[in-house]
Amino acid sequence: MDNARDDTSADSFDVVVVGGGTAGLAGALTLARARRSVLVLDSGSPRNAPAAHLHGYLGRDGASPAELLAVGRAEVTGYGGRIRSGAPGTALAADRLPGGGFLVRCADGSAVRAGRLLIATGLVDELPELPGLRERWGRDVLHCPYCHGWEVRDEPVAVLATGPFAVHQAQMWRNWTARVTLLTHTRRLAGEERELLSALGITVVEGEVTGLDAPGDRLAGVTLAGGATVACTALVVGPRFTARAGVAASLGLPVATVERAGAEIGTCLEADPATGATVLRGVWAAGNVAGPMEQLAGAASAGVRAAVAINGDLIEEAGRRALEAHRAAGRGRGRGGDGGGGGA
Repeated sequence: MDNARDDTSADSFDVVVVGGGTAGLAGALTLARARRSVLVLDSGSPRNAPAAHLHGYLGRDGASPAELLAVGRAEVTGYGGRIRSGAPGTALAADRLPGGGFLVRCADGSAVRAGRLLIATGLVDELPELPGLRERWGRDVLHCPYCHGWEVRDEPVAVLATGPFAVHQAQMWRNWTARVTLLTHTRRLAGEERELLSALGITVVEGEVTGLDAPGDRLAGVTLAGGATVACTALVVGPRFTARAGVAASLGLPVATVERAGAEIGTCLEADPATGATVLRGVWAAGNVAGPMEQLAGAASAGVRAAVAINGDLIEEAGRRALEAHRAAGRGRGRGGDGGGGGA
């Protein structure tokens, strides 16, 4: 929405970062170290919260997601950045201001002004409708072998076929364990796919999956419509990646469909892959909201790249204004004479 009323009572920041996950905090840290006034508005509901540990993040492998965020927040505030976390600090919408910049409205009714915006709101993993699946997500219901494969190495792993990439998923997980079962669920396999799975030693089980068997709060298997149980200690599910794009949508930013091999796997904000710049001047995007396949290290890198681009844009704007003021002052001196005393 354009031409919003400029609330002069609202606090003003060089940059407001919407989203306090890995990408948002990495961007905020870079900007705070560049001596920018930065505010992070965070919902307090990170995507990886269900996971007990994070992996593949150099220097923090095995840490809990909460630990990584706590360290990141402390680093940002240590350089003067500010963070508002939790539902009241959640950014609901943003408007472009007529004089430049943005007004960001929050869940508690407050608003803040921003010279630039970095949207790092992440995504939501949309899971198939299956009883018990959501409750076990990130624990023993998994999707990324690079995040969790080592922890279930050599264990019986079942892959739920929910889309066109089921065979590819089974192939990937075969790298971590030879005990892989593909559950066809509601999908039909082509003859060539079956031949490939057989060649790799991957078991194929037909029939719709109706539930999970988890005695003692540990996954032991899945149940089929006919009543049979397939043993597994981990169930692989490919979610749909849906961008958290509420703030972006309020600014009219387009949300793109993400496709792989001709199949839709989710949505994302359109942003330059090198800088995170969106089509709307003054707005950048980083992390899973713009790159659904990014892991933690990639999301952090994207946040840093976007922050560098934002800081560069602010530097250029300051230069333009200084030059305009310098020229205006020169013209003023010209109209007033040579500036000397002129006395006889």
